[in-house]
Amino acid sequence: MKYRKLGNTDLNVSVVTFGAWAAGGWMWGGTERKDAVRAIRASYELGVTSIDTAPIYGQGTSEEIVGEAIKDIPRDKVQILTKYGMRWDLVKGDFGFSSKDNAGRDIDIYKYAGKESIIKECEDSLKRLGTDYIDLYQIHWPDSTTPIQETMEAVAKLIEQGKVRYAGVCNYNAEQMAEAEKYVSLASNQVPYSMVQRDIETDVVPYCLEHQKGILAYSPMQRGLLTGKLKPGHQFAPGDHRASNPYFKDENLRRTNAFLESIKPIADAKGLTLGQLTVLWTLEQPAITIALVGARNEAQAVQNAKATEKTLSEDEITEITEKLNQLKLDL
Repeated sequence: MKYRKLGNTDLNVSVVTFGAWAAGGWMWGGTERKDAVRAIRASYELGVTSIDTAPIYGQGTSEEIVGEAIKDIPRDKVQILTKYGMRWDLVKGDFGFSSKDNAGRDIDIYKYAGKESIIKECEDSLKRLGTDYIDLYQIHWPDSTTPIQETMEAVAKLIEQGKVRYAGVCNYNAEQMAEAEKYVSLASNQVPYSMVQRDIETDVVPYCLEHQKGILAYSPMQRGLLTGKLKPGHQFAPGDHRASNPYFKDENLRRTNAFLESIKPIADAKGLTLGQLTVLWTLEQPAITIALVGARNEAQAVQNAKATEKTLSEDEITEITEKLNQLKLDL
C-alpha cells in the first residue's frame, strides 16, 4: 500500500481508502454486518488504514460497523474520516430527498449544518465509532440555509477541543472552499470523480493544486459501472439506487463496456481487473490524493487493496485517457 499526506496536514492516508457507504447497506439493497466488518479488517491487513464513513450511511449503521471493525486496532494506526450535515431525524435546512431506511421505513433527508446540529452529530459519531476523536470531519453537502462561517467556526471549536483533528468538505465548489478557508484550515474536498465523471477538473482541481488541498475521489469506479461486470438488462436488488441512475441505462452500459474492452489488454498484461486499473488511473490524476473504494465483503476488499501493488507508466496513462476522451455517454 502507498500513503500520501492529505493536503498540507500531517495526516498520512492510504491511497486506497475504504469507503463505507455500501457497508451500511442504505440505498445498496441492505447489508450483512459480519461481511462488512470482515471486509474492513481484511483491508486493514493489506495496509488500508483510512476508512471513510458518515452518519447517514444506514442511519448510524455504517459508523457502528466501522467502530466494531477497528475496536481491536490501536487507534493511532487507523484514520477515521466521517461527516456531518445530513439529518434524517430533524426537519431543518435544505430538503435533500426522500428515501427508506434499512428497515423499509420512509425517511426524509435534510442537508443541515447549523452549529448545534454539528456538535450533536459529532458526539453521536464518536459514540458509534467507539473513539474520542475523528481524524477528518467533513461537511457532507453544502447547506444553503446556514452561513459557511457558522458551520466552519463550529468545526474549528471541535478541533480546539481535540474531538476533531482536521476539517474537510465534500461536494464544495472552489468558491465555497475559499469561503470556508476564512474560518478554518481545510485539509481536503471529497468529490465524485471517475473516468466518466470529470467535472471537477474545471474548478476544484485547479483550486486544490494552487492551495495545497487534498482531493478524496469518491465513486472512482462509478458505483460499479467501471468494473465491466454489469451488462445491459442487469436487474438491481430492491432498494439499490443504481436502478434509476442514468449511468446504468442499457446504452451507457454498452458504450462503457466497449471502452473497458479497449483498455483490457493493459489490465491483463499487469494481472489487474478492470476495477483495479480504474483505481490506478484515478490515483495518477492531478490533485487526487486518494480513491475511496467501497466493498461489501472480504473478497472485494482484498481486490481493491491489491490494486496498488502495480503501477501505470506515463504511456499507459496517456493511452487510457485518449481512449476515454472518445467515450460519450447519454446522461
